[in-house]
Amino acid sequence: MRQLRQRVAEPKQEQVATERKWARRGTLEQSFEELRRSLKGTIHALVLAVEMKDPYTAGHQRWVAGLACAIAREMSLSGEKIEGIRMAGLVHDIGKLSVPAEILSKPSQLTGTEFDLLKAHPQVAYDILKAIDFPWPVAEIVLQHHERMDGSGYPQGLKGDDILFEARILAVADVVEAMLSHRPYRPALGIDKAMEEIRKNKGKLYDQDVVAACRGYAAKNQGPKVFHHRERSEDVVKQLNGEAKWRKYHFQRGLI
Repeated sequence: MRQLRQRVAEPKQEQVATERKWARRGTLEQSFEELRRSLKGTIHALVLAVEMKDPYTAGHQRWVAGLACAIAREMSLSGEKIEGIRMAGLVHDIGKLSVPAEILSKPSQLTGTEFDLLKAHPQVAYDILKAIDFPWPVAEIVLQHHERMDGSGYPQGLKGDDILFEARILAVADVVEAMLSHRPYRPALGIDKAMEEIRKNKGKLYDQDVVAACRGYAAKNQGPKVFHHRERSEDVVKQLNGEAKWRKYHFQRGLI
């Protein structure tokens, strides 16, 4: 009789243990989703802060993030790595908050001193982001996105495999997107010049596998929106200035 009761009790105990295990897993998954939502909110706030400071880079971080993710998918990176690259892309220029607005919007070539101030933005970004507990090396990726394969980049002068692979992807996406953007000191240069820039400097400035993936993506998609969107006229830039003023007005009043 005792053995019969024991045999009956054992399945119930196993069921209870299984239910508790799934309950704990559900709680952990819920906590992870809440953390992810919180991080997205933080990222969104940082993106808005940069775009209000410099209307000429309005949307730049989002487009860089999109192109970097497209390159990463072309290279068959895992979903988790792609998400980390996306997060880094969305805030890679957050350090520009420390750069005077008149330098960011200067319509002529920067002086040596002004360029030195601009070159400090990856380190400033790292100092801001390192305090945020991301599940990816976001701060390090952002710190290294201006490093170059031959060691000629900044701020650390890293070269080759010393540069995080995610940062090498972000570097190519950033260069391509910047060349497609209208800037205060020049019009957009177009997709052909952007592709030529990374082609002729593959292996020297840019990771050759990343360049191949970017060029492959461009060829297969035959000029998708992620490339075309930045070839802007002066009218569009004026519109961006208006949007930046609108954001600043509403942000200062706590309306966004």
